[in-house]
Amino acid sequence: MTGTATERHDGPEDRQWRQRVRRFAEETVGPLSTTMDKSASLDPVLRERLFSAGLMSVEVPRGYGGHGGTLFHLVLAIEEVSRVDPGVAVGIHVHNVLVAGTLLRHATGDQRRQYLPLLATGRIGAFALSEEHAGSDAFALTTVARPDGAGHVLHGRKRWTSNARNADLLLVFALVEGSGPTAFLVPTDAPGVSLEHRVEQMGVRAAATSDVVLDGTPVRAAQRVGPVGGGQSVGMAALDLGRLGIAAQMVGLAQGALDVAVDYSRSREQFGSRIADHQGVQFPLADVAARLAAARALLYRAVDVHQHDPDPIERMKSTAMAKYVAAQVAERAASVAVETLGGNGFTDAYPVERFYRDAKAGKIYEGTSNVLLRTIASLLIGANRGD
Repeated sequence: MTGTATERHDGPEDRQWRQRVRRFAEETVGPLSTTMDKSASLDPVLRERLFSAGLMSVEVPRGYGGHGGTLFHLVLAIEEVSRVDPGVAVGIHVHNVLVAGTLLRHATGDQRRQYLPLLATGRIGAFALSEEHAGSDAFALTTVARPDGAGHVLHGRKRWTSNARNADLLLVFALVEGSGPTAFLVPTDAPGVSLEHRVEQMGVRAAATSDVVLDGTPVRAAQRVGPVGGGQSVGMAALDLGRLGIAAQMVGLAQGALDVAVDYSRSREQFGSRIADHQGVQFPLADVAARLAAARALLYRAVDVHQHDPDPIERMKSTAMAKYVAAQVAERAASVAVETLGGNGFTDAYPVERFYRDAKAGKIYEGTSNVLLRTIASLLIGANRGD
C-alpha cells in the first residue's frame, strides 16, 4: 500500500460528504433524538429523509438507485450521525453494512437487481442472526430451515434484532440439517413472520429492536444468499465489516460527547471562573481528545486495509482492533462528559446522559470486547508462529 490512510481519505469529496452528513444530523436528526429515545422508535418522517439524503444507500451503485459512494463514505456517515444520535446510526449501519453490503458482496446478479433498488429507495433491511443462546457463539443456531421440495421452511426465533420494527426485509440465518448455517432473504410480510415484543434496552433505542418469530415461513432457492451451508462465511464477512461500522459509531459518539463537554466547560462558571480554567476539568478532556484521535486514526487505517490489502488476516485484525479501541474511548468520553456537566449531565437536559447509555453497547454487539481481544491475540500469536 502507498500513502497513509489519512492522505487517501482527505480529499475534497470526502470532506464535502462529511459536512453534508454533519449538517443533516444536526438539523434533521438532532431535534428528534429525545423523542425517539423515549419512544424507542425511528421517526417516520426521518425515515424518509434518511433515504432522500442517500444515507440508506451509501455504497449501493447509482445503477440500482443508490448513492454510489465508497466504504469510507459509509464510515463517515455513521460517524457523523453518531455525533448526534448513535441509535439512528445503528439503523443506518445495519441496513447499509449488514444487509445491503452483504447483497453487494455475496448475492447473485438477479438478487442484486431485485433487492438493491428496494433497499436504496425506501425499504429497510434487518440482520437476523442472534438467538437466545447464539450471541458471541453466533452460529450455535436453533432456527432451522427444513427442505420442502421447492426450497426450505423456516422455524425459530431471532433475538435482539436491530431495525426489526422498521424492517421490510430480513437477512435470516438458519441451520440446514446436514449442511450447516444458511442465509436467506425474507420479507417481513412473508407467511409465518411476526415480531414478538419490543426489546426495552438501555441505549441506542431508536434502532427499534425486537424479536423475530419464524413459524413455517417458506423460502425459495432464489431467496438464498450463498450456497446451502455457506451462511457462516456470509455472516462472518458481514460482521467483520460490521465492526468497522460499530467502530465508526463509537468514534462519532465519543466526538459528540467531547463536543458537549468542551462547550459546557467554556460557559459554566463556578467560584468566579469558567470550569474550563481548572486542570481538574482540562486534563480529563485532553485525555479523551488524545484517545479519540488515536481511535479515529485506527478506524481509518482499518478502512484503508479493507479497501487495499488482500490479506484476510490483516483485515480481520485491523477491524477487531478498531472496534475494541473505539468502544473503550466512547465509554470513557461519555463518562467524562457526564462528570464535566455534573448534575446537568445526570439529567436528560443534555445529550451526554443518552451518550453514556448508548456507549455501553459498543463493548457488546458484533463482537464483545473480550471476543475481540481473543481474535486479536490469536491472529497476533499465530502470525508470530508463522502459521
